[in-house]
Amino acid sequence: MNATPTAAPDAQLPAQIAGWARELGFQQVGFADLDLGDAGERLRAWLARGFHGEMGWMAHHGTLRERPDLLVPGAVSAICVRMDYRPADTRMIARLRDGEAAYISRYALGRDYHKIVRRRLARLAERIATAVGCAVIQRPFVDSAPVLEKPLAARAGLGWIGKNTLLLNREAGSWFFLGELITSVRLPAAAEPAADACGKCRACLNICPTDAFPEPYVLDARRCISYLTIEHPGPIPEPLRAAMGNRVFGCDDCQIVCPWNRFARPTAESAFQPRHGLADARLAELVLWTESEFLERTAGSPIRRIGYERWLRNLAVGLGNAPGSEPVLRALEARRDHPSGLVREHVAWALARHARRMRVFISPS
Repeated sequence: MNATPTAAPDAQLPAQIAGWARELGFQQVGFADLDLGDAGERLRAWLARGFHGEMGWMAHHGTLRERPDLLVPGAVSAICVRMDYRPADTRMIARLRDGEAAYISRYALGRDYHKIVRRRLARLAERIATAVGCAVIQRPFVDSAPVLEKPLAARAGLGWIGKNTLLLNREAGSWFFLGELITSVRLPAAAEPAADACGKCRACLNICPTDAFPEPYVLDARRCISYLTIEHPGPIPEPLRAAMGNRVFGCDDCQIVCPWNRFARPTAESAFQPRHGLADARLAELVLWTESEFLERTAGSPIRRIGYERWLRNLAVGLGNAPGSEPVLRALEARRDHPSGLVREHVAWALARHARRMRVFISPS
């Protein structure tokens, strides 16, 4: 295939792309060249500190992460988009304060965003190819390949990378997904990246339940609840379990307290609305799902990827942190002899935690 950059056929193409992107459900689009500056150097420094934990894939692919033109030979531009995902009212703070509720990160309450955003980007690519009228090299990405999507989006003017390491936008906060269309069509890059507007705010750093930010703009994934409940394959480190509270899939605390999220708008996408009652589910109910129920009720959901065993592991930790009510204790007892050693370990921890509380409660003053 021809690797020569494709010139835009006329000056109207960028505006046309922005219009097509809005028609496809994206809230914002921006263009960037593929020079990521010092992003690769910062990634290597982060990896050197071991902050990626057991996500070995973060260290793979050599320079591909910082050189999208090597990932997509012939590419010269990135079309970066964002799509809002937060449902209108899922009572996040109330759910976190209810110890018997299961808190699931808001991005995972609906359908899996990977397929939805990628399909829309593929349709955008088709429109661009038709408009250009000649051979075009294009490839969509949605958090699924070695692409440094946040630095790219920042260069495209979609926002700045905040102290919580998420992309922040003055008009939209951070409740959105990112996607990229790497293309051989040369498009005008944003005049300059968005300025950092975090200022002296430390709300996200201070709220983190497990102190996962060793410094501003740096995340130690090994302490991050999202990593622990989703990416980490083995036992959750015992010193971190109590701090996890009832967060059983992901964590939104640093977004909930971010002042810029007062500007975030609820999603209009039906695919991102809560399914199967997960926004209001109770820990004691979810842990009693059979594996077939888990597979059925997480079909098309980001939750499916962690598998049934890790799902029960996470719920056991949540139940260990919950009040010692009859439903909570009964649910734990029901999983005491589960075939998985990983599940049994966390259930035993949870039961022992409740037993210690009970001893303290009934001991004479």
